[in-house]
Amino acid sequence: MANASKDNSELKNQLATKATNGAVAGDNFHALLRRMQPQIEKALPKHISGERMARVALTAYNSNSKLKECEPMSILAAVLISSQLGLEINTPLGQAYIIPYGKQAQFQIGYKGLLDLAYRSGEYQVIYAMEVYENDEFDYEYGLDPFIKHKPHRQPKGEPIYYYAVYRTKNGGSNFRVWSREKVQDHAKKYSQAVKKGWTSPWKTDFDSMAKKTVLKDLMKYAPMSIELAQQISNDSMVGTGIAPDGQVETDYIDIDVVTRYEETDEQGQANDTNASSELFDNGAGA
Repeated sequence: MANASKDNSELKNQLATKATNGAVAGDNFHALLRRMQPQIEKALPKHISGERMARVALTAYNSNSKLKECEPMSILAAVLISSQLGLEINTPLGQAYIIPYGKQAQFQIGYKGLLDLAYRSGEYQVIYAMEVYENDEFDYEYGLDPFIKHKPHRQPKGEPIYYYAVYRTKNGGSNFRVWSREKVQDHAKKYSQAVKKGWTSPWKTDFDSMAKKTVLKDLMKYAPMSIELAQQISNDSMVGTGIAPDGQVETDYIDIDVVTRYEETDEQGQANDTNASSELFDNGAGA
């Protein structure tokens, strides 16, 4: 843990030095990535190589013409965030994405990336989200005796009508949340700039995964989690706008796909986990 913190500190210091002396400003993304690759490698966890992360980043950049119009620094910031979290960007794994918004590139955690971070925390025995189709057997109830029951049909019919998320911690606590498809759509229309403006984003290309991510983040308001996991999740929807003199990546939020900070849900479920707490999110730490 101490070595990782030291590596990240060194990375920030080197970025700050390059930013303040003008070496970063004006670089295109290819040159910026090549220059910073050794430092990015230091931030990566052991299961991802620096060469692979660089290749993934370049593939994401070269395959998206809109991303090429973004400020190189904001793209690099997204790459740095994904590297520190150990999540691959814009791959079929669906762990994380770099989304172009005008001249800025935004980092978004995907549904599978959220699961990966949750499992890596060591808190959960089981945690996942799932679609419910109209011909599935499905029932749930909140209150003092909450339950959820889902038996999928062998041949799903139509579009999903519900999305739900569940968890069971290693100490036996559990909880769940259920959203209707209409509620997910309303949330996306209200809070996502990409949906409002008709831009291409995971909401358009992979609606079901975004729906599952949304209901899972809602559930995690009530889930026990470490401060480290809360901080990791807070990187979702972040945009790097520059490098401060102290070496910190300056950030902003230009999209709101975060249920826990901005929207109180309509269906108030009772936590069945005596250790569950929403305090981290209510204080803004779990963005």
